[in-house]
Amino acid sequence: MSGLNIQNVKKSFGAVDIIHGIDVDIADGEFVILVGPSGCGKSTLLRMIAGLEDISAGKISIDGRVVNNLQPKDRNIAMVFQNYALYPQMTVAQNMGFALELAGAKRPEIDRKVAEAAAILGLQPLLERKPAQLSGGQRQRVAMGRAIVRDPKVFLFDEPLSNLDAKLRVKMRAEIKALHQRLKTTIVYVTHDQIEAMTMADKIVVLQGGRVEQIGSPLELYDRPRNIFVAGFLGSPAMNFLEGTLETDGSPSLALPGGGHVKLSQAPENSAGKPLTLGIRPEDISLGGEEGVEAIVKVIEPTGSETHVAIEVEGKELTWVLRERVNLVPEQRVKLSFATPKVHFFDRQTQNRLDA
Repeated sequence: MSGLNIQNVKKSFGAVDIIHGIDVDIADGEFVILVGPSGCGKSTLLRMIAGLEDISAGKISIDGRVVNNLQPKDRNIAMVFQNYALYPQMTVAQNMGFALELAGAKRPEIDRKVAEAAAILGLQPLLERKPAQLSGGQRQRVAMGRAIVRDPKVFLFDEPLSNLDAKLRVKMRAEIKALHQRLKTTIVYVTHDQIEAMTMADKIVVLQGGRVEQIGSPLELYDRPRNIFVAGFLGSPAMNFLEGTLETDGSPSLALPGGGHVKLSQAPENSAGKPLTLGIRPEDISLGGEEGVEAIVKVIEPTGSETHVAIEVEGKELTWVLRERVNLVPEQRVKLSFATPKVHFFDRQTQNRLDA
């Protein structure tokens, strides 16, 4: 097992800065996911850890050893790519053992390690097949097996599930998480899919524009996002936002630009009269009484276990998630309550979190 330390790492392509000084500490055996929108720098950072991209500034250490100037083969890492990168002319067993052959390992050791990896991944019946005879999920397991046989200090995964269909992605998420629980090796995993990040990671690093927005456990980031970007990025459907001015005469409420008022159960201190952004997750909105804010039902999407409803409040579209059966029709007017301790408050100017 190995820890990974990233200190003030920067990356520039000519005069264009891509990574603006990132600091991340990854403990031994930790499963860390780098997540963010396209172009945020997550794959570039992973490639710098792997040695496939030069570091413009800063330091990367694996197991206490600075690896900035080491070749990829000397870093004792293994990388699983998005496109599997299997040799089509080789069998599964040959693909998995090829890196060991290049390293000069003896045949008995290669066969033993391939057999062990195949047992972990359920690939024993497929060892004599070639990649063209495998499904997408099987090919991804072979790519993972090729990494496992090297017994690396750090596993690197670059969006490994993006080419799979939705059902297979769910299955492979569970397999990768079970693999980590069994091997207890440090994993750094890149994805743009926040569901993957929430379900798999011990720790999530949220990136935007080459900078770290927040680092923490999945539930930490979900329950206490540091800013509007993190709040809106994590969660499916995404968090709703309403802008208004906080009023604290009597019960606190948010005065909306169109004249409506959103009753609140709490409010941040010393914010009366200030313009705020209110954040509320779709599942935390509930049917309200006469004091609820008026909303217009626009679109109803039943999913079976839940119903997703697109609603309009003062011309702004929000999402409401119901787990109970409710008869609604488009253009129906309903009163909704936002008075829950689970609401989030953000400074309109800085977009940072305000604690209630």
